[in-house]
Amino acid sequence: MKFMKLGSKPDSFQAEGDNIRYVATELATDVVVNVGDVKFYLHKFPLLSKSEHLQKLVASTNDENGDEILIQEIPGGPAAFEICAKFCYGMAVTLNAYNVVAARCAAEYLEMYESVEKGNLVYKIDIFLNSSIFRSWKDSIIILQTTKSLLPWAEELKLVSRCLDSIASKACMDTNMVEWSYTYSRKKLPSENGKDPLWNGVRKPQAVPRDWWVEDLCELQIDLYKRAITTIIKKGRVSSDVIGEALMAYTLRRLPGFSKGIVLGSDVTKHRSLAETIVRLLPAEKGSVPCGFMLRLLRAAMLLECEETGRNELMRRIGQQLDEATVADLLIQSPTTEYNVDTVQGLVEKFVAYEQNARSALLVDSDDQENRSPKSAADASKAVVAKLVEGYLAEIARDPNLPLSKFVHLAETVSGFGRASHDGLYRAIDMYLKVKLLKFQFLQKHRSPIVFAGEQEHPGMSKSERKRICRLMDCRRLSADACVHAVQNERLPLRVVVQVLFSEQVRQAASGVDTPELPGSSRSTTNTEEDWDAVPTAEDIKALKGELATLRLGRSGSDRDLNEKVAASKMKGVVLSKIFSKLWSNKERNGEISSSDTSGSATA
Repeated sequence: MKFMKLGSKPDSFQAEGDNIRYVATELATDVVVNVGDVKFYLHKFPLLSKSEHLQKLVASTNDENGDEILIQEIPGGPAAFEICAKFCYGMAVTLNAYNVVAARCAAEYLEMYESVEKGNLVYKIDIFLNSSIFRSWKDSIIILQTTKSLLPWAEELKLVSRCLDSIASKACMDTNMVEWSYTYSRKKLPSENGKDPLWNGVRKPQAVPRDWWVEDLCELQIDLYKRAITTIIKKGRVSSDVIGEALMAYTLRRLPGFSKGIVLGSDVTKHRSLAETIVRLLPAEKGSVPCGFMLRLLRAAMLLECEETGRNELMRRIGQQLDEATVADLLIQSPTTEYNVDTVQGLVEKFVAYEQNARSALLVDSDDQENRSPKSAADASKAVVAKLVEGYLAEIARDPNLPLSKFVHLAETVSGFGRASHDGLYRAIDMYLKVKLLKFQFLQKHRSPIVFAGEQEHPGMSKSERKRICRLMDCRRLSADACVHAVQNERLPLRVVVQVLFSEQVRQAASGVDTPELPGSSRSTTNTEEDWDAVPTAEDIKALKGELATLRLGRSGSDRDLNEKVAASKMKGVVLSKIFSKLWSNKERNGEISSSDTSGSATA
């Protein structure tokens, strides 16, 4: 820390209690200066020789007031006045980053100019600020913090703007010109701990990262921090990703509980102001701030009830980068349900709108060959978001109070996004059906033994609801493992099970393996909606499991020779036929299926 010593005489200021200061000399004092609640017993000559303002005050006193002067509005209070008074007496006084701004403002108030006496206090402090303080990274931050209690004086004297310019200029420096001694809140480097590896007997030079200044600025209060970051941005020499790194570091330091997705502390107004300021400071460039950070910031903004304009802008920014998010990032709590599905729905819609706008811009420039790559990148982003939404649906499906409409609406929003598999969507649907069934069983056990008519096959959900949710899934896009699970799933309607079996049959046919014709495939079916929406019985499932075990054995021969692989594929087709026959025969025995003699293909 830089410092400057003024004066050479011994400090003879004495204190009597908390409210009295006097100069211990043989010469009696002839003036009393009241600064706040502190009385200073001093001498007129040294004070008036350097302060024009005190000259005016003494000249304006009348006989009734005697030699007592009242100063109530001096910036810095008694402590700053004492520094100025000691300077007038020529006593030794030390100025540093913590008191120099207060002394400068007080000197300005007392009008201690060069016109009064050469080498006066204002002149000497300005030299100290320009030659030392503003050249120091550490001291510039410290004095900027001290200006907050000295407004508007520090602002009018341009001390705040000069501090900000000093900080911004150093943050924008070429890192090759930065010395690590500039920073003061960082952890020690390996070289400083004696643990740095040697290279030919010489220590390796430490590279200075671009964000070397980020942690130091976290010491500032939000209003000063905002001005510091804004000044740095205006310089135009710091990249947007470094600005984003600075904002993330400040938020983590200043917003308690932010890293855990909560906001701690009782000062809601202060935290709300901080969150709103961070949102406004976010760089406009896409990717300058990670999506996960913005999602946590959105969660905090919702908890703190920040302004709607800022939240909408934040959601728009998140939508542009939604393909970077994780399922855990999206698990935002809601006051009424376990998860805030409406917010996630809004984010996905923002993503869709962004992709549509990007695609429109791409079509305008379709003649440019370089635009082919962005198109494929957009398709990849959509696939990632579709998978993200599937994972999110699987999580929120565990909430027994989740309305079906919200589940379906979110799934339908990404239904047009290309993806190779619907396994994730199947898992989400299965989890939703399972949770609804468990909820119904719980209510039935603890409230009423009545099972409502029409819900015996899948308690807790109507047939139309099960049809609606299962319609989201394309059985042709289920993997072999998912198909095996689906045909054993007692929660799925018969319609879906048959669709899965037909899809597997088609897959086998496409692979070039002759497969036996499924029962009923040469005739059209006239099954009622109740037949197709029915859930397979326990007897059906038990029979299926035995056949599926054989199917898995047929698929396990991947390490055998080619003939064995072909044989296994043929066996799989036979087993599929037998599985379908089990379902078909059970339904016919129960009189649930009627058929016509007209030719046609089976429908699901």
